[in-house]
Amino acid sequence: MKTVFWAGFWTFLIDQLSKYVVVHMLDLVNRGVIEVAPPLLTLRMAWNTGINFGLFSDGSGAARWFLIALALAICGAVLFWVHRERPRHIGLIAAGVLVGGALGNVIDRIIYGAVADFLNMSCCGIDNPFAFNVADIAIFVGAAGLILLPAEKGA
Repeated sequence: MKTVFWAGFWTFLIDQLSKYVVVHMLDLVNRGVIEVAPPLLTLRMAWNTGINFGLFSDGSGAARWFLIALALAICGAVLFWVHRERPRHIGLIAAGVLVGGALGNVIDRIIYGAVADFLNMSCCGIDNPFAFNVADIAIFVGAAGLILLPAEKGA
């Protein structure tokens, strides 16, 4: 479980640090857009009150607390699964990365009432209107790792 803790800790820390630097130190919250390497990478402030791609973003307080409770329940389920199944080292890292990312977005919902998204990437004539953050990447990578990596138990 130490591996899960440390993977989650560092993921959470990197997510929260990146949000603080971009949103507050670079003042993206007021600037709205910072073109880094357009169109490949643009920092675009977006407050997501829903889930991926703004789904279920009705902006109500009830939805906010439901999404917080759901994220915490998923974290609990992942930790329970890890404790029960004892996957290989890479599975423990994937679980930690997923939990760290989920907790990063939970903290945003508690502090700001929404998730701070700021990464926007477009390519090849496709203009992506959506923004995401480090936690979103971690959740995706962690979930993919748990699904795609061998589930054999470690030693």
